[in-house]
Amino acid sequence: MNQVSVRNVFVAASVLLLAFTPVCSAYAEVVGPAAAAVEPPPAAVETATLSPGEFVWQPERSPVGEVEMVVSIPLQRAYVYRGGTLIGVTTVSTGKPGHRTPTGKFDILQKRPRHFSNLYNNAPMPFMQRLTWGGIALHAGQIPGRPASHGCVRLPLEFARNLFSVTRIGGSVHIIDKSPAPQEALAMVKGNGAYTGMGGPLEEVDTGGN
Repeated sequence: MNQVSVRNVFVAASVLLLAFTPVCSAYAEVVGPAAAAVEPPPAAVETATLSPGEFVWQPERSPVGEVEMVVSIPLQRAYVYRGGTLIGVTTVSTGKPGHRTPTGKFDILQKRPRHFSNLYNNAPMPFMQRLTWGGIALHAGQIPGRPASHGCVRLPLEFARNLFSVTRIGGSVHIIDKSPAPQEALAMVKGNGAYTGMGGPLEEVDTGGN
């Protein structure tokens, strides 16, 4: 399913979870300085209906700012923020039993658009973004709807490509064992008091020593 058809499906959903604007909307077509003066109307996007391999990507929601990512292992979802604004949501596949994806805050250490695993039979890892020198990375791969990797965070191919284009070395990736809503996840990992669910703003987040 391509990005346009995926977005059209989600715009028809009935629960407001993300303040996204569909790509086909008038707001998305505004370019230049005038875009900043247009307040994007909320759209109905039910991220719980995302099927494995599907995603939402709308970088126009926040054209500039620091990019951060939050990966929820229980939800098998990842949320991407730029300048504190949610610009992307995707299904993921994290580590299977025996190869659990570590939790904590990680910096992007290395980026390679074309990379092959030196641990697992030279397996392709397109748009690889390394999180540890021990083999954990973000990269494109199969998304079966469950944890199935050897510890990496697999992303849909097109989402991995899009993400690769907006991140930088040193960018933050937060991997958590909690299930926040998209609009709450970044506030939760930052511990800035804005998070009010899943235990409240004082809930300690496992940083894994990183």
